[in-house]
Amino acid sequence: MRIKDIEGGANVSATFLNADQKSERFNLPDTLKGQHTAKLTAGHCLYSDMGRVLLAISEDSCGWHDSFGGVLNAQEVEEKYGPGRYQELRNKFHRNGHDNLLVEMGKWNLNIQDLLMVVNFFSKVIVDETGQFSFVEGNSSAGDYIDLYAPMDVLIILTALQHPMDPSPQYNPKPISFSVHDVAEDGISFGCHTSRPENGRAFFNTALYCV
Repeated sequence: MRIKDIEGGANVSATFLNADQKSERFNLPDTLKGQHTAKLTAGHCLYSDMGRVLLAISEDSCGWHDSFGGVLNAQEVEEKYGPGRYQELRNKFHRNGHDNLLVEMGKWNLNIQDLLMVVNFFSKVIVDETGQFSFVEGNSSAGDYIDLYAPMDVLIILTALQHPMDPSPQYNPKPISFSVHDVAEDGISFGCHTSRPENGRAFFNTALYCV
C-alpha cells in the first residue's frame, strides 16, 4: 500500500488489526521498544500485540512519522478551530479523527474499546531534553510517500486530518492518495527483516501464523 501526500503538509492517522482475528491489534509501545526508536521510517515494522508484523515500511521518502500525537476528538476540534457544524458548512464541516476512525471501525463490528493507538504518517514531533514535545512544520513535501508491505492479512483504518499539535488555527486538512497492489515478497521487506534482530523474529512469528 502506498500513501502519498499530494500537496505537502498532510497528516494520516492510522491504526491496524489482524483482518482475520481482530482481537490482535497494533501495539505501538512494543513497536517502538523492539526497534529502539521513537520515530518510524523505512526499515521499521509495525508490531501486533502478538509479536507479529502487521506492516513493514519498505519505502519512505519523508523520513519521519510521528508515534506520539494521537488524534483529536470532537470537543478538542471545536476548541481549536471553532464551531464547524454540518448544518452551516455542509460537506466542509469539521471532522475529528476519533469519530472518523470509529465510523470506519464500526463497519467491521468494532467500537471504542477497539480504538487503541495510532501512527501519524507524514508528521514529525520531537522531544527535547526536558521532555517537551514540539511539532515540526514542513516535515512532508508534495509527492512524499510511504510504502507499507503486509506479510499477513491486515485491516488498515485511516483518517486524513490535521495533526493534533499542528499550530495552524485554520481547519484545513490536506489531501492524500493511496493505492493497493498485490506483490510477491521477493525481497521487498529485506531491509525491515534485517534492520533489527527483533524484526527477524517477528517476521518468523508471522510466517508461522500464516502457514
